[in-house]
Amino acid sequence: QVQLVESGGGLVQAGGSLRLSCAASGGTFSGYIMGWFRQAPGKEREVVANIRWNGGSTYYADSVKGRFTISTDKAKNTVYLQMNSLKPEDTAVYYCAANPLWLFERWPAPHEYDYWGQGTQVTVSS
Repeated sequence: QVQLVESGGGLVQAGGSLRLSCAASGGTFSGYIMGWFRQAPGKEREVVANIRWNGGSTYYADSVKGRFTISTDKAKNTVYLQMNSLKPEDTAVYYCAANPLWLFERWPAPHEYDYWGQGTQVTVSS
């Protein structure tokens, strides 16, 4: 059974940085697509960034492009989200998600991910 465990959230001032980690276990992640999503109170869950475990192609939401970086460490089965120049509007619960078999060119929508972590809170103060 695939398990995803996020860590690295916390409270940071606007302009600061955080690095989120997603430790994956219980599977062979070659070929997976991994994603970071976030959900703020009263809002729908939205994609932040996606990455293909093999090949490393990435996607970023316009709201985080140029500030956030998604990456993988294959030796550690870990996906990272480096977040710089944080803004109060980045405040949300951040989730890691995995799709083990995706055959389309487009990136999966949130409901098309099979595995989710429990989330980690990121709060950015102004």
